[in-house]
Amino acid sequence: MQKGMHHDREHCVRAVQSKDARFDGWFFTAVLTTRIYCRPSCPVVPPKPENMTFYPSAAACQQAGFRACKRCRPDTSPGSPEWNQRADLVARAMRLIADGVVDREGVPGLAARLGYSARQVERQLLAELGAGPLALARAQRAQTARLLIETTALPMAEIAFAAGFSSIRTFNDTVREVFALSPSELRDRRPRSAHQAPGALTLRLPFRAPLNPDNLFGHLAATAVPGVEEWRDGAYRRTLRLPYGHGIAALAPKPDHIACRLTLSDLRDLPVAISRCRRMLDLDADPVAIDDQLRTDPFLAPLVDKAPGRRVPRTVDEAEFAVRAVLGQQVSTAAARTHAARLVTAHGTPVDDPEGGLTHLFPSPEALAEAPPDSLAMPRTRRTTFTTLVGQLADGTLHLGVESDWAEARARLLALPGFGPWTVDVIAMRALGDPDAFLPTDLGIRRAAQELGLPGTPAALTARAAAWRPWRAYAVQYLWATDSHPINFLPV
Repeated sequence: MQKGMHHDREHCVRAVQSKDARFDGWFFTAVLTTRIYCRPSCPVVPPKPENMTFYPSAAACQQAGFRACKRCRPDTSPGSPEWNQRADLVARAMRLIADGVVDREGVPGLAARLGYSARQVERQLLAELGAGPLALARAQRAQTARLLIETTALPMAEIAFAAGFSSIRTFNDTVREVFALSPSELRDRRPRSAHQAPGALTLRLPFRAPLNPDNLFGHLAATAVPGVEEWRDGAYRRTLRLPYGHGIAALAPKPDHIACRLTLSDLRDLPVAISRCRRMLDLDADPVAIDDQLRTDPFLAPLVDKAPGRRVPRTVDEAEFAVRAVLGQQVSTAAARTHAARLVTAHGTPVDDPEGGLTHLFPSPEALAEAPPDSLAMPRTRRTTFTTLVGQLADGTLHLGVESDWAEARARLLALPGFGPWTVDVIAMRALGDPDAFLPTDLGIRRAAQELGLPGTPAALTARAAAWRPWRAYAVQYLWATDSHPINFLPV
C-alpha cells in the first residue's frame, strides 16, 4: 500500500474483485457504465475491469460526476491511513479539513494555518486527491448531512445549517447530486429504529480489522482524569471542547465498529467531534501493513501474533495532552491523574452530563496561564516547566494541532525548560500522531526489551528499532503490553 495507490490499476482491480475491505478508504472505484462510485469491498458483483476507473477520494469521484453507491455507502468508509502517517502539506491539510477548518475559516484560513498560499494548497490537493479544499469540505458536509438525516428527527433546515451548508438550496442540490436521492427520500429509507432521543446521536465508527480494544481502551481508562473521563458500562466517556460549544462522547468497542454516542451543545460540531474521536482511537490506521512490518523482527513477531491490531491511543486535544504529559513527569499514573483532577476542579469549565459522572472540560491553556503559580502542587522546577508551557500555548508562541509540522513542534518543545526526549516523544506519539515516535528511555520499554532478550540500553534499543520504522509508535504498544506495569511516567 503506497502513496497514490489509485494509480496502480492492476492492484486496485484485484482488490475490487476480491472485495478486500483493507483497501476501503485508500481508493474509490467509479463505474463508468452506471456513474456510481463504491468502496473496494462493495458487496455487489464487481464491474468489468474495463468499466472501472479509480480515484483517491470521494470528493474526486463527486467532482467527476459519480454518485455514491447505496449498497456500500463509500462515504462512510474509514479514512485513508495516509493522513495520519504523514506530516507533509497534503496530510496536514486533510487533517484540518476533517477538523472543519474550511467550513469555519474558509480556504484562506486553511492556507494560513499551513503557512502556504491558498493557491499552493489548492494545487497540491488537486494533484494528489483530484479535488481542492472546497470540494473535499463539501464531501464531508454531505456525509454529515446524511448522518443527521438518517439518525435524527431534526427539520431539514436545521440539518442543512448544522452540516455547514450556507443555504437550503445548496443543501438540497448537494444531497441529490451525491446520493441521487432528495433529503426527504433519504429520511424515508432509514430503518424505523433509527429515531433517537433528542440531544444525543448514536452512530457507528468503522475501522480496518483487526483492532485490539484491550490496549486502546485499557490505556484510556487507566489514565482517565476524574470529571473529564470515565469508564462506565463498557464504554469510555469523556468531555469534548469543540469550536462552537462542548460535547460528551461515549465510545464502546464492538466486533466490527466502535459504537459512538455523542451529546453536543451545538450540532455544527458533529463532524469535528467524529473526526476527533476517530483520531483519538486511531481508527484510520492500517493494522495489516503495520503488523506485517513489525513481524519482520523475530522478537516482536510473537507479540504481534498474540494480539494483532494494536492502535496508538491518542487524544482529542493536543494542548491538553501536553499539559498532562508535564503533570506526569517522574510520578506514577495515579499521581498524574490526581494532579490533573485538581486542575480540572479548580480551573475547568463546568458541563452538565445527563448520565452523571463527567463534570468539566479540561482547562484551556488560557485558564491555566492565569492560575496563581503557588496554587500548583508540584516541585519548583516542574512548576516552571508547566507555567512556561501553558504560557506559550496561551499566547500562541507554541501551537500544537492536527496541522503541526512534527519536526518543528519537536524542536519547539525541546527548547522549553524541563522538556527532555521522553516528554517530547510521548507528545509526538499521542498528541501529534507521529506513527514513528519512539521512547527508548521509558522504563516499561526497557523492562520489556530485557524480558524479550533485547539489549535494554536506550542506544541499543534505538538501533534495533530502526527496522521497525515507520511504525515504532506501534511497536511501543506491543512492548508495553509485555510489562506488568505498562503505563509509566518516569523520564523527562
